[in-house]
Amino acid sequence: MEKTMEKTGSEKIYLFDSTLRDGEQTPGARLNHDEKLEVARQLARLGVDVIEAGFPISSPGELKAVQSIAREVKGPVICGLARTVQEDIDAAWEAIKDAERSRLHVFLAASDIHMEHKLKKSPEALMEQAVAAVRYAKRFTDDIEYSPEDATRAREEYLYRLLEAVIKAGATTLNIPDTVGYAVPEEFGALIRRLRENVKGIDKVVISVHCHNDLGLAVANSLEAVKNGARQIECNINGIGERAGNAALEEIAVALRIRGNHFPYHTDINFPEIYRTSRLVSKLTGISVPVNKAVVGSNAFAHSSGIHQDGVLKKKETYEIIDAALVGGQAAKMCLTARSGRHAVLDALKKIGFSLDDSQLKTIYKHFVELADKKKEVYPEDLEALVLDHLTTSEPRYKLDFLQTISGTMSVPAAIVRLKKEDGTLIEEVATGSGPIDAAYNAVNKITGLFISLNKYKIDAVTQGRDALGEVKVEMSYQDRTITGRGVSTDIIEASVKAYLNGLNKLVRINGS
Repeated sequence: MEKTMEKTGSEKIYLFDSTLRDGEQTPGARLNHDEKLEVARQLARLGVDVIEAGFPISSPGELKAVQSIAREVKGPVICGLARTVQEDIDAAWEAIKDAERSRLHVFLAASDIHMEHKLKKSPEALMEQAVAAVRYAKRFTDDIEYSPEDATRAREEYLYRLLEAVIKAGATTLNIPDTVGYAVPEEFGALIRRLRENVKGIDKVVISVHCHNDLGLAVANSLEAVKNGARQIECNINGIGERAGNAALEEIAVALRIRGNHFPYHTDINFPEIYRTSRLVSKLTGISVPVNKAVVGSNAFAHSSGIHQDGVLKKKETYEIIDAALVGGQAAKMCLTARSGRHAVLDALKKIGFSLDDSQLKTIYKHFVELADKKKEVYPEDLEALVLDHLTTSEPRYKLDFLQTISGTMSVPAAIVRLKKEDGTLIEEVATGSGPIDAAYNAVNKITGLFISLNKYKIDAVTQGRDALGEVKVEMSYQDRTITGRGVSTDIIEASVKAYLNGLNKLVRINGS
């Protein structure tokens, strides 16, 4: 991998995505063949530089999945992981050899605790094993990455000699893993700096880092490593991974972008694909994204404090340093709570079609605060009910007086509807439609003279059994207003008409029609 410079002069940071390897090691996150391929395709759209597609020796199914990714996914380097044994390397190469660009990633423990208790071999014997493995892998491809596992707890003098040896054997990327998430930023950055100063030939390879999040420092450690000379970061979507997870790709990419004054580097990430990638990985792995997760959490652009809401409504940058559109996410969400101010309530009312003067807002805000003290969050439907309860009369403009419908396999759906106006006048109309409900709605429109658009229709059973109550909810719009209606009956057609009239009466009251 050659070091590149953008026209702006900033140096590129390569993003090595291990979601399909280390991320899939998250308990319960197992992906099948097709799911792995779907994620890999999305990672390519996201613009990652390297996809570590899996650990091919682990199972025949894993090998086949990595092989499919190598053959079908274009753009990123496709990488396969292997231990320092020929069987592993053979399997990894078999899996990735058909890729446009392929990489073999070989790893072996380097800390005393791992060498003594896990591998039970001497440091010198393990160094020879590492060198032999890199030389063997070099027979297949020139792109070889080597990782001294648990590097942050290894003896530095041994680490220097080991890295020099694998560079001479042909490694082109040296990955320094904080395998157990033990390092802190200042310490980890200093380690990267000392490796650059003490390992011969390291200037000819790319330094990579792979940080775990056991102390919540994976992203901070990765960014500190970049400041000290690392040019590849290994990371996972949503920060998933073993134990507490790995460095989160989306946090690293956005941090480099937003704080370009502090990190004069760039990535090739397609930022608008971040949110979609996050949700795809969450959906397929079954691992939910925490609501307070940076960049992609559902609360990442949500505000409940009245002071914050007022600031954001006046100028978004007052409390948001990331534009949701940058990552393909949703715009700022105002969570209406007891802490919300009038400005936020007025904005929410406008979004659901209500324009209130100062006197009306004062009335509604008083009732809003009372309701917010009782509820955790006040929703648009609650605001709508407050307006209709306190700013309109309770008597509906139109009531259902009579309803009869005709439908069947050999008949044209039709409806007779008679409505009673608030002055006592009865008006009856007949209409046809695509079904009995559509016909009834057409008849209502003929009576009122209002041709209302039906946006959503939903029916649920309120109770159980054959005589269950049916509850119909509709979303309807007229001119520039959108509103909901609700109706209940054991007859679903009657419930549908009641819901339609419920919404219609709200609209005509608000419009003064």
